[in-house]
Amino acid sequence: MRILFLGDVMGKAGRDAVAERLPQIRRDLKPDAVVVNGENASHGRGLTEEHYRGLIEAGADVVTLGDHAFDQRDALTYLAREERVVRPLNWGAGTPGRGATLIETAGGQRILVINAMGRTFMRPSDDPFRAVELAVADCPLGTVADAILVDFHAEATSEMQAMGQFLDGKVSLVVGTHTHIPTADHRILGSGTGLMSDAGMCGDYDSVIGMEVEEPLNRFLTGLSNGRFEPASGEATLCGVMIETDPATGLCSRIAPLRIGGSLQQVIPDF
Repeated sequence: MRILFLGDVMGKAGRDAVAERLPQIRRDLKPDAVVVNGENASHGRGLTEEHYRGLIEAGADVVTLGDHAFDQRDALTYLAREERVVRPLNWGAGTPGRGATLIETAGGQRILVINAMGRTFMRPSDDPFRAVELAVADCPLGTVADAILVDFHAEATSEMQAMGQFLDGKVSLVVGTHTHIPTADHRILGSGTGLMSDAGMCGDYDSVIGMEVEEPLNRFLTGLSNGRFEPASGEATLCGVMIETDPATGLCSRIAPLRIGGSLQQVIPDF
């Protein structure tokens, strides 16, 4: 089974790139499922229901979120009823929405998608390691789920890598989001779990992690705010990772990064 994951969609540039390119990517690479992180898709902060539906219409099967999950007001209502969008699993009891969802592909394979948030340099949250461990135990790989993907929304690559090692042999893929910078450490761990510390973003890289350069640069130079951050509006690069799983175990047998469009060097999986 092939699963494609796309990193943080950043503003209108990212949404437009997903809408324009994802249908063709699905035709060319033929993934059985596509998971997209959408937590910055609406004006760089959060995800409105309208923009969530746009990502689904473009070809996403599941949309994951992160620390900005509730920055758009309507998220409080639609996250509670939509089964194909997940917010961090390790937020407190009573948080609207779900932290994991089990989907079925057109071919009948079952994929568990989990979203969790790190704690290093992030807002307070419950232990993500134990939260994910319990979710995997409730829907184990090879019995209930044919594949398990964990989107770990975290600031520190060390925490992302630790999550991969913690889950090695228990899930198909651990992929980091949040930093917006694609890492070059995609690999298969010793017990068969695919790991990429950060998938990068779907946004304009002629920017400061997706924001127009002027205001972030001003704050670095002066320590003062001179206005709001605004998402950069140039051509976006779609960044992500694709895996192929072993049908007998559900573990990762092949992994490759994806970068299409925009200003980064282009990389397309060759399987």
